[in-house]
Amino acid sequence: MKKKVLSILSLSVVLWINAQEKDSLNQKKIEEVVITGQYTQQSINKSIYKVEAIDAQKIKSMAATNVAEVLNQSLNIQITPDTDSGNSTANIMGLGGDYIKVLIDNIPVVGDTGLGSNIDLTKLSLNNIERIEIVQGSMGVEYGNGALAGVINIITKKNNTKKISVRASLQEETVRNDYDLRKKGNGRHIQNVNVDYNLNNNWFANISFNHNQFMGYEGNREGYKYFGDDVEKTRGNEWNPKDQYDASALLKYTKNKTSFFYKLSYLHEKFNFYNPIVTRKSLNDGLGGVTYESLDREYNTERWIHQFNIQTHLGHIRYMGDFSYQNQDRKYFDYNYDIPSRSTREKNPENSYYKTDVIYSRGLFSNFLDNKKFDFQLGYELDHTSGYAALIAGEFNSKNVKRNIFTYSNFLSAEWNISDRFSLRPGARFSVSDRFENQFNYSLSARLKTSDNSNLRGVFGTANRFPTYEELFTYMINVNHDIQGDPDLSPEKGYSAGLFWDQNFRTGNDWRIGYGVNALYLDVDDRIEMVRIGSSTYKYMNLNKYRSLLFSANADFSKDQFAFGVRASLNGISVSMSELEFVSPTDFQYNVQAGASATYKLKDINTAFALYYKYTGPARNYVNTGEGFQLGKTDEFHMMDFIVSQPFWKNRFELSVGVKNIFDVTTVNSTITAASGHNAASDRLNLFYGRSYFARLIYQF
Repeated sequence: MKKKVLSILSLSVVLWINAQEKDSLNQKKIEEVVITGQYTQQSINKSIYKVEAIDAQKIKSMAATNVAEVLNQSLNIQITPDTDSGNSTANIMGLGGDYIKVLIDNIPVVGDTGLGSNIDLTKLSLNNIERIEIVQGSMGVEYGNGALAGVINIITKKNNTKKISVRASLQEETVRNDYDLRKKGNGRHIQNVNVDYNLNNNWFANISFNHNQFMGYEGNREGYKYFGDDVEKTRGNEWNPKDQYDASALLKYTKNKTSFFYKLSYLHEKFNFYNPIVTRKSLNDGLGGVTYESLDREYNTERWIHQFNIQTHLGHIRYMGDFSYQNQDRKYFDYNYDIPSRSTREKNPENSYYKTDVIYSRGLFSNFLDNKKFDFQLGYELDHTSGYAALIAGEFNSKNVKRNIFTYSNFLSAEWNISDRFSLRPGARFSVSDRFENQFNYSLSARLKTSDNSNLRGVFGTANRFPTYEELFTYMINVNHDIQGDPDLSPEKGYSAGLFWDQNFRTGNDWRIGYGVNALYLDVDDRIEMVRIGSSTYKYMNLNKYRSLLFSANADFSKDQFAFGVRASLNGISVSMSELEFVSPTDFQYNVQAGASATYKLKDINTAFALYYKYTGPARNYVNTGEGFQLGKTDEFHMMDFIVSQPFWKNRFELSVGVKNIFDVTTVNSTITAASGHNAASDRLNLFYGRSYFARLIYQF
């Protein structure tokens, strides 16, 4: 398989290089800017943090339909899908969604269990996105609770040079071999529209709408219509259907040194679960008639996000303030589905099972001294989160859980440009909470301009993570289970330290080349895990120590209409665990990832080709088998997408076609999630539903 991959990549590169035009583009490249972790928006090369930015053009070339699909191609980020809930969360340096802060326009996004953490990335559409910024490592000073492994910041578009701009698209995809456009019985069907309008020189407005309908995938199951007696066959879907609608509206005002905007976003998602258990029932019609029923469930999620942002000057002091109210409500209802008649016989009332309301504000004051050599930033952040979890979200001692948490933080940092080549930024945050003990976080970052086109960055930072509902309140005791949370759990604490070096230059024959090497270390103490404390008793406890090492390198080449990039990483993970008399080994287990991308555009007709490849090597971790800790393994896999795009009719239309998941990856063998006694675990890990083909038509003016 590896030889096949290398052959395909090599052939693609040779063909595209031989085909490229000789004429050079003299157009000056626009300098990329970022905002994550900055005092104000600035060049990515001047950022004191190592920020990875994925711009709108690259997102468009990938033909992705949500944030999860974009990040799946990023090195050192693994998207973890849950086919039972329909959610997909990110994993950075071996840590899941609870350790990653997800932001939209620099404010955290509401989720099932809180603010900014464990966010389902498939609920974040790509309509009207300008770029996605990623910072790996602990950023507790800047972003507080949950920013242990990193930050993902989704930046939306808020301006346009045209008086009016309209963009609409239709995208149809197969789901492996399944597709049906006329009846919409199979496949994925995506539609979106985006309208920008400059009312005058000061006012800008935007509205957008997106619909993403995934009809599910049966896989090795027989679908929701099956009710046979064959024990070898199972009703339902391997990937359940999901239907999403999201819309947003923005109004922005800009004049002189002041700008503000108000943005309203709405999401509705429907997710269907088809129960594999089928019950045979008598019709009581006197004729011995029977029917077949299944107790199915429908989940509905609604999310509202209100955001007001203002940027202005108070004298020479810069001020940026964010004010937001957000709520998310996940509801469900059960119904008896009569399979032969395709009808619903009984429908139970709809109830909330996860509900979160958030009031949030963040303010930043900077440029106090109006001095280019030295500046400091003073900030505050507050959030009041009202949370609710019903019994189906977990067993909480036969009670629904209601929790209110108020957190207030002050943070301070100073940026000192010691010379034209060296800058330093120390920072600190103090957080108080009405539930948890006070938290202190610190950071120290430095940037050394080693030459006119290269930078060396050193970054140290700490962060914490508050416990979740399940970790605090789970109480499930019956004949088969004894699992308990702990309301007295302490927040997890961690830190990261990294070195990042990069260089960019242009050769005499107009090749633009950039490369870099990075090293990052992450350490988490008091990590919360469910551990066995008796023969059949499990409890969430602050026990484990988690360490992760990441080494990575990248190189990018571009000239005229051609661009090519390669990257590779080595991630080592060590976890110190103890259960009963068993103690896990603490040696590092390493995982290799590699990726490549290539794009080429035919100059005369503007036909664009894009190829994206990612290799994820085997992963090994220690798991408790009930007789001690043994080394578990998840197999390697390869991902590759290929897309061709052609604009026409004065570039107002663009047609794209392509294939995703060329190697048809569905599941991989995994013994890492093997059972440790209280539940059975599958030895197969669901990743994707396989190869798919798509066509997309874009209209814009």
